[in-house]
Amino acid sequence: MTKEEVFSLIAEAIREVLPELEGRPFQHSDSLDDLGANSMDRAEIVMMVLEGMDLEIPLVETYGPHNLGELAQHLSDKAGAKAG
Repeated sequence: MTKEEVFSLIAEAIREVLPELEGRPFQHSDSLDDLGANSMDRAEIVMMVLEGMDLEIPLVETYGPHNLGELAQHLSDKAGAKAG
């Protein structure tokens, strides 16, 4: 999956977990913290994205990225490594 495809999955998951953000445009520089996601919300969002990507990695491997763009790139890279 490309970074943009993963970014779209992240945005969908955010809107599902945080319905108050429906209609809000997301930027690559946005962080889940800045969007009001608590630790449980963040875990749920990441799990939904991983499920949507059919990617199984430990959640701890998703803690490095600081914003949505970095998370999308990180997960895209992980999916590419799995496929390759």
